[in-house]
Amino acid sequence: MRLSHEAETAGYRLLSLEATGSTNDDALQAARDGDPGRLWIVAAEQQAGRGRHGRQWSSPIGNLYASLLLVDPCDAASAPQLGFVAGLALHEAIETITGIGHPRLALKWPNDLLLDGAKVSGLLLEGHRINGALTIVIGIGVNVAFSPGGTPYPTKSLRVLKADLERDQVFAALSASFARIFAAWQAAARLNPSDPFGPIRRLWLERGAGMGQEVTVRLPTGAKQGRFEGLDPHGRLQLKTADGMELIDAGDLYFPHLQHDIGKLTPNATRS
Repeated sequence: MRLSHEAETAGYRLLSLEATGSTNDDALQAARDGDPGRLWIVAAEQQAGRGRHGRQWSSPIGNLYASLLLVDPCDAASAPQLGFVAGLALHEAIETITGIGHPRLALKWPNDLLLDGAKVSGLLLEGHRINGALTIVIGIGVNVAFSPGGTPYPTKSLRVLKADLERDQVFAALSASFARIFAAWQAAARLNPSDPFGPIRRLWLERGAGMGQEVTVRLPTGAKQGRFEGLDPHGRLQLKTADGMELIDAGDLYFPHLQHDIGKLTPNATRS
């Protein structure tokens, strides 16, 4: 496992492990131990991986499990934008490797990558205040060799596109694209502080799944249905309902052909 030249030049480092409980937990511990950030932690196997809302994250050997530690990368209000930065980086990396782009390869709000409507990657963004610093950990799992079963949504692995694809190839491309897009995002914040999210938002919308479709968003308070209109300047989902436009900070998004599976999603559902 190696970092790309672009990532090394930008000051990123790599810790490669054979097995661990959770790469996100390892990244948080590194922060507690005083790591300055820009540290990628990659494992061949996770024994206690997790997704959003504490869901179990299925981690068969052969897939990519990576977490990136960033220390004081931005102000706290801008931190959620890093999920979109990471999503774009992942989309670019997979498109570079496979030659497949939008619409077959699409970003699903807020944190998934889809191939032909099936999930090939999930992302978990965690923010903490550690040793006085804003600490962000971005966990990324990619179905390279295997796609898990028993999920409430379709899944695929990238090997349906490229039979000999290995996780080290995906990571090298991801480390390069993230370094490049993260630098562009930081530059935009300096050059246009009134709309720092604008360029990332436009790129994400060009690659987003479900634009203009009737969707269901599952929230802790229940499910909402409406038309997916896009993202607001802060990355919130714009959902046009019978009551007007609603802005949603976080939730689980389902497209019409998946709505029958909403009831199957429990807090312990396996995630890819």
